[in-house]
Amino acid sequence: MAIDYIIEFDCAPKQVLTAAGILERLKERERAEEVVGWFRSAGDDRPPDQMGFEFSQSTPRQTGEKQLIVVQDLLDHAAALDEQAWHCPHCPANRTGDPYGCVGSISYPITALAETWLLELLPLPAEPLVWLLLKQGIQKLGYDGASVKALREADGVDETNQRRYFELPNAPQRRLGELRLSSDQALEMIFGVGNLIIPNHAGILLLFFNAIERDLEAEVIQDISSFDAAVRERIPFYMSPPAEYDPCIREFVAFFHALYIAWKLNTPLFVDA
Repeated sequence: MAIDYIIEFDCAPKQVLTAAGILERLKERERAEEVVGWFRSAGDDRPPDQMGFEFSQSTPRQTGEKQLIVVQDLLDHAAALDEQAWHCPHCPANRTGDPYGCVGSISYPITALAETWLLELLPLPAEPLVWLLLKQGIQKLGYDGASVKALREADGVDETNQRRYFELPNAPQRRLGELRLSSDQALEMIFGVGNLIIPNHAGILLLFFNAIERDLEAEVIQDISSFDAAVRERIPFYMSPPAEYDPCIREFVAFFHALYIAWKLNTPLFVDA
């Protein structure tokens, strides 16, 4: 289970398969290859058209019914990716250099280290312009974290007795001057805006979470959420993972890099959380 995302740059593969269709096929191929690996490790040499498994599509909000899936059907459906992959190497939205390098994911459960790290990125009153923007945004848009808190409270454990979506049962908090913010609010700011993060919101998120430089003139900060290509071109990506190794933090850094590229290209980031 993961938060999947894709840069919604208008390209030939997306025109044929759609952004959601690309995500679906990539997940199907990964799942099929895992299942084949399980069968092979057990000494089972049957072809994929004779391999089946039960699968249920679960999200933080609902658990789907179990279905019997034939592995070859997944591979056949995903084969359309290969037909379009030749467009990818020179695509400006390709951040990894691989086919469909505009795609990424953040695996569940979100770790305690990642939630704390997100809060530590937010501005303090010592950065008054960005801090005031954050304060106004929270007040105007009502980011109280309720939607994420509800998911956290409904979270259960998996077969290994681990929480499925959040490592922590309660959200960590941080005081930012007169503001006290929880990671529920931080995650709601990022993922609580629907399936599409549009460029003007992306620019603000990049600023809030220190993915781009914050030591900017007031006029430049005001233009961060604009569609001015000249502004977007001259601002580099600023974020890097901390020294301590945490895969979830590294996945968040990759997510913010994808968000940055989408912002520079003036195109949305499609998110399936």
